[in-house]
Amino acid sequence: MNGIGTKGLLLRIFTPAIVLSLSYLLLGNFCNIPHILLFCILGTVILVPMELGIILSASKKENGAYSLKSAFVGQEKLPLWKILLPAFIFFGAAGLLSVFVVPLENQIFAQMRAALLDNLPTGFDWTNFEYMKSFPKSMLFLTCIFYCIFNAFLGPVTEELFFRGYLTSHYKKQNSFTPVFIAVLFSLYHFWLPFNNVFRILAFAPVAFIAYKKRNLYISICFHCLCNLFSAIGFVAAVL
Repeated sequence: MNGIGTKGLLLRIFTPAIVLSLSYLLLGNFCNIPHILLFCILGTVILVPMELGIILSASKKENGAYSLKSAFVGQEKLPLWKILLPAFIFFGAAGLLSVFVVPLENQIFAQMRAALLDNLPTGFDWTNFEYMKSFPKSMLFLTCIFYCIFNAFLGPVTEELFFRGYLTSHYKKQNSFTPVFIAVLFSLYHFWLPFNNVFRILAFAPVAFIAYKKRNLYISICFHCLCNLFSAIGFVAAVL
């Protein structure tokens, strides 16, 4: 198996993110649907196929057939409780971080965030629920369904296969810092949510490290899905 160098790692991570972000920024200026729905649609047709495509292509080269095997290199089976227990523990820790770190981070970047949003259409602010409620109930219902599917399942599963599976196992510089380094890059690639990097790094780096040491990707998949499901439920409760 040929390892991925740092340049190749950065290209694989940031190319899909840049394509998605530019598409969202461009189309968002002409958007007649909730911007968060637009983002989920673009994520489904751009980000997911690009990241899974990289895995499928690598599997074809390594195993002779298109599959997700390249995301599971070196993985070992664990009893279900050894997967769910750390996932829920780290989910609880992420909850504490959201209480103590996120408000501080929001305060630090408040002026920068406001300046950015002042130069964009209102819909780019996903926390503007009053604007969101100006759409018909049927549109809001569709948005909530799509958001829950994408944000709580499709997006996190794809990202974990890509980051914690394929990229972490294929990066040339393998050591205990590898999963942490990739977790930092994972946070930075969220160009569409640029002001909570400290929270994401603190939340995802430890579980990425444990998943790496335990050689089980399902730990980080469960954790990621739990975090995003919680935020999806909060969104639905706010807009419906």
